[in-house]
Amino acid sequence: MKEKIILIKNAHIVNEGAVFCGDILIEGEFIKEISSSISAKSSDVHVVDAEGKYVLPGVIDDQVHFREPGLTHKATIETESRAAVAGGITSFIEMPNTIPQATTIEKLEDKFEIAAKTSYANYSFMFGGTNDNLEEILKVDANKVAGLKLFLGSSTGNMLVDDPIVLEKIFASTNLLISVHCEDETTIKVNLETYIAKYGEDIPIKCHPEIRSEEACYLSSSKAIKLAEKTGARLHVFHLSTGKETKLFSNKTPLKDKKITAEVCIHHLWFSDEDYDTKGTLIKWNPAVKSKKDRDQLWEALLDDRIDVIASDHAPHTLEEKRNVYTKAPSGGPLVQHALSAMLEMCHKEKISIEKVVEKMCHNPAILFQIEKRGFIKEGYYADLVLVDYNNPYTVKKDNVLYKCGWSPFEGTTFKSRITHTFVNGNLVFENSKFHNFKSAKRLTFNR
Repeated sequence: MKEKIILIKNAHIVNEGAVFCGDILIEGEFIKEISSSISAKSSDVHVVDAEGKYVLPGVIDDQVHFREPGLTHKATIETESRAAVAGGITSFIEMPNTIPQATTIEKLEDKFEIAAKTSYANYSFMFGGTNDNLEEILKVDANKVAGLKLFLGSSTGNMLVDDPIVLEKIFASTNLLISVHCEDETTIKVNLETYIAKYGEDIPIKCHPEIRSEEACYLSSSKAIKLAEKTGARLHVFHLSTGKETKLFSNKTPLKDKKITAEVCIHHLWFSDEDYDTKGTLIKWNPAVKSKKDRDQLWEALLDDRIDVIASDHAPHTLEEKRNVYTKAPSGGPLVQHALSAMLEMCHKEKISIEKVVEKMCHNPAILFQIEKRGFIKEGYYADLVLVDYNNPYTVKKDNVLYKCGWSPFEGTTFKSRITHTFVNGNLVFENSKFHNFKSAKRLTFNR
């Protein structure tokens, strides 16, 4: 079968800290050539005119919850990967706290099978650690699985790893990259009991960052880092939410050589505790959205490279679930469709450059997880590409939200930039608000 050839013309290509005008030739799954000018050599070449548009590498989201299996009333791999592709995310790494949990090789492979049949975006999954599955952890093939996820704060079922002996054994025994959710469970329980005694079940949502406090985050993050330093483990701390935690991380070492890295999420860069009055439990996340000062310090650490990656922590729930009283409303919200748009909005506000957005959302996840041939616009790499019309505003509304849960914390927000085309492995999957009727996603592989 003859390989499909696509030529992207007149693009503003954003890659490795530069923006330059040029053309990109795609043959089959891969980028064949990048040059200032490439001519279509036959009538079989499909030409995409990117005049006035930016071309970015496809975003790699290193932390999503797509809820399948077991929680498919909220989301599925198919629905959420489709929304992700519409938002310029071409690869995702999904978390293990589904039902059943991905804490055995068999359960993990079940998720890969679902994704192989239904995903619009390239995929990998984290293997889940517990207090009693070290034997299974040691069976994981590091070249085929993104890494290990440990919940050091409360999570679904028995996924809280709270036995210090087991935790140290896991850190000392595996070569997998260990990603952690850091919140101190004892601190949170004491705080919650205090607020329930004061308010009952219907605690004001503005108390959320006081219950899941700075202290709870810092205690857990600092312990995890000390353990990584002691054991030599490769540690990645998910979703920093406090300014205090940013001081735990360094920018003195190139990312490829760092042993301890950090991530920040869209919601912690966008919202602050002032937004609880209007958004309520719709912006209830764990860790909590905290103060404007925390948000400013997260931005500072992101821009000076103490924080390495921007992710979504996409975690949908139904509106009915989210509208419960505080103690019953679940934490998390849907973000993959609007994550890149939100960061491009910050480019318009001159908070960050488009080159830096690409570094934190495309290049760095690929470097950090050692993902094979993705995250950059390079000859020989997979053609995962996103075209952005930088000055083509749209407003987030119920009728253009693609998440299965049917809502977004950004509803009513107007973004100045629009994703117009998304290529996955050389195939144009999304074009001008429409999807082409094929899926070309692949399982991510890793150079380890």
